[in-house]
Amino acid sequence: MNTSTSPDPMLVTYDTEPAKYRHWKLLTDGGPVARLVLDIQEDGGIRPGYKLKLNSYDLGVDIELNDAAQRLRFEHPEVKCVVVTSAKPRMFCSGANIYMLGLSSHAWKVNFCKFTNETRNGLEDSSEHSGLKFLAALNGATAGGGYELALACDEIAMVDDRSTAVSLPEVPLLGVLPGTGGLTRLIDKRRMRRDLADVFCTMSEGVRAERAREWHLVDHIAKPQQFEDMIAACAAELARTSDRPGGQGVALTPLNRRIDEHGYHYTHVDVAIDGAARCATLTVTAPIGRQPDEIEEVVTQGARWWPLAMARELDDAILMLRTNHLDIGLWQIKTRGDLSAVLEADAMLAKFRDHWFVRETIGFLRRCLRRLDVSSRSLFAIIDEGSCFGGLFLELALAADRSFMLRLEDDFARAPRIALSEANFGQYPMNSGLSRLASRFAGETAPVEAARAAIGQPMDAARAEQLGLVTFTPDELDWDDELRLAIEERASLSPDALTGMEASLRFAGPETMDTRIFGRLTAWQNWIFQRPNAVGEKGALKVYGTGSKSAFDWNRV
Repeated sequence: MNTSTSPDPMLVTYDTEPAKYRHWKLLTDGGPVARLVLDIQEDGGIRPGYKLKLNSYDLGVDIELNDAAQRLRFEHPEVKCVVVTSAKPRMFCSGANIYMLGLSSHAWKVNFCKFTNETRNGLEDSSEHSGLKFLAALNGATAGGGYELALACDEIAMVDDRSTAVSLPEVPLLGVLPGTGGLTRLIDKRRMRRDLADVFCTMSEGVRAERAREWHLVDHIAKPQQFEDMIAACAAELARTSDRPGGQGVALTPLNRRIDEHGYHYTHVDVAIDGAARCATLTVTAPIGRQPDEIEEVVTQGARWWPLAMARELDDAILMLRTNHLDIGLWQIKTRGDLSAVLEADAMLAKFRDHWFVRETIGFLRRCLRRLDVSSRSLFAIIDEGSCFGGLFLELALAADRSFMLRLEDDFARAPRIALSEANFGQYPMNSGLSRLASRFAGETAPVEAARAAIGQPMDAARAEQLGLVTFTPDELDWDDELRLAIEERASLSPDALTGMEASLRFAGPETMDTRIFGRLTAWQNWIFQRPNAVGEKGALKVYGTGSKSAFDWNRV
């Protein structure tokens, strides 16, 4: 059930289902190849004021894409390859809707780009970890974010009809950058020469089939008469590289979410919002009662199985907060329940990790934790009486910028404990490819090995502090004051400076394609979206389509 006691027509929600899609068609026939067909409805924008012409998209389109990808993972294990194409003749996708961008606030544009990045990175994550392959079938003009969607697929096929072109025209036409990883994927993924990439990214007209293949922009081309046969052959070949097993899928039932003036309330997750303090408290609860210990029972529970149900709720809460509560700059993360129950759930995930459903659940958890990592909010983990930060839940504390653990040396029964499991040593890597423990210790192996030696041992505040697993361990006398001061101090700092600081500190070690997309590219786009050359009165993004010419400040900054 998804209910709200105080519905807000401007509230953005991220849960949907195929029957409610307006822009995508998910087509499956029980075989190894499915089709995701883009057919964007011009009047179907998530906000009023613009038309989604030329198969251009906004946040609502990507919410549907994200949902379709999740359903392919869980509800259709028989699908090994997904063909992403368009229902519109001679038009695949023209990218993000320019008029939507011109009307949107800076924050909306940045959040929109972040979510679309996460969705496209998720396609690549599914290919790498779950064997779900993606083939972009470009049956018409493909520009900007449309080509970036294609770049997120494993392979790209393009019709050779002498008019269809692929392009990234953001720099020459709009004065901004491709917003969903296009620049990075050209080099890191498709291995395009830098000089050719420079030419391509400054050509508003784009590149047609033969040259696109020569420049590594696409993998396959075919004349219109042979295009569908080529797509079928390429999809069949990609499907043969997949290890997805087939069989009966698991339905993703609607979330149990209640919305009121105090926050968002789910079965396993609760979000309490304190507007005056500009703070939200996310409380995640451990499984209660007997949990399944055989894979058949796990599959029977399906979407009700605690690890998946909790992950779906936490993911939804993160997205709701990010989009609808920009002024809530600090998220306090708490856990409640039995520490041993969380560790038992970890053991079940590890025991059956090769089963397709468990593998997909681990993948959901991995992507959800990464979504937390890249959220531009301060994260404080509060390890107090009744907490159960162990294994999977300890990842929440390790993702936090600071952690506070209550020290109760003279009251063993009430003192909170944390515990490590094998899950903390690589099962849920960050976008950097490192575990949160490895990232925490910035490449030092000794503290990671010391932590490994403590796997399965519930530890109090003193031991956790000794191993470097928590930041502060106030005693009961100082607990309330230290938390209050830390929260008040955080709330007094510039949110812009905090966003930059947190993003810089959270990812230690070598860069990956994902960290470049979320770090380097997002930082540049964030800056460019505020510059007058892009969004000023005569900026390129503002005057596009008006017949007026943009007026640039020619000073390099």
